Amino acid sequence: MKSTRLIPSISKAEAVLILITMIWGGTFLLVQHALSYSGPLFFVGLRFAAAASIVALFSLHILRDLTLLELKAGVFIGTSIMLGYGLQTIGLQSIPSSQSAFITALYVPFVPLLQWLVLGRRPGLMPSVGIALAFAGLMLLSGPNGASLNFSPGEIATLISAIAIAAEIILIGAYAGKVDVRRVTVVQLATASVLSFLLVVPTGEPLPDFSWMLIISAVGLGAASAAIQLAINWAQQTVSPTRATVIYAGEPVWAGIVGRMAGERLPLVALLGAVLIVAGVIVSELKGRKKVEISEEAEQRKTD
Repeated sequence: MKSTRLIPSISKAEAVLILITMIWGGTFLLVQHALSYSGPLFFVGLRFAAAASIVALFSLHILRDLTLLELKAGVFIGTSIMLGYGLQTIGLQSIPSSQSAFITALYVPFVPLLQWLVLGRRPGLMPSVGIALAFAGLMLLSGPNGASLNFSPGEIATLISAIAIAAEIILIGAYAGKVDVRRVTVVQLATASVLSFLLVVPTGEPLPDFSWMLIISAVGLGAASAAIQLAINWAQQTVSPTRATVIYAGEPVWAGIVGRMAGERLPLVALLGAVLIVAGVIVSELKGRKKVEISEEAEQRKTD
């Protein structure tokens, strides 16, 4: 009788995603502070301009080999990044952060849902259970006020941002292994920056006064964005979008830890949410050993 593997194995790529999710969650307080010096779209544009410049600086010798596929992939992913970061930041100006966290959390079930509706890829049982646990945890982390939607402009903007984040994850997975990671990262970061700057004028967002704190924040967060996007593009060559999504669901856990270090205290219900998210990550990794062996035998028959 074959036993079930209870201890999930974590690959190098998955470990990298966990690390960058920790960094990702830790940027929340910095973004919130930077918005006191600039409007959301201008700051997003400045942040990703810095990120694109940093990656390009270390990729000059390979950028000349940019292909049409890489250009297309970078533009599509960059557009999703701009919508995700830009709309979420706009929403935070008019709705509480706990409610924003709840709405943004919808990207967790949106990934397998979009994969099913658009690509026809139905998620397996264990990833589905893991996603459900992670989503339930995110709702608890958001607090009791996050469970009510009135479809105000801020809520609608944040809801669209969740769809954009899900689309970004799927697009990265779709192009993984077909493009050069550094070249496509430069294009997607530059696209996100240019589109954000272009939207400043039609939205009527006022230009900020010069501030060294704004520049330092943009460059620092730009460096973090560069590292995050490079890591995601590299890791999702071997990590499925569904599994990556559950790992990304740990972002608010790390944000909560950083907030606690800054003086905030998570209530008991939020701590329970953090436990559910970790459980979701573990459950999504569980596989029956028999199923694995059958899959390996099938692959072996294909090569024979």
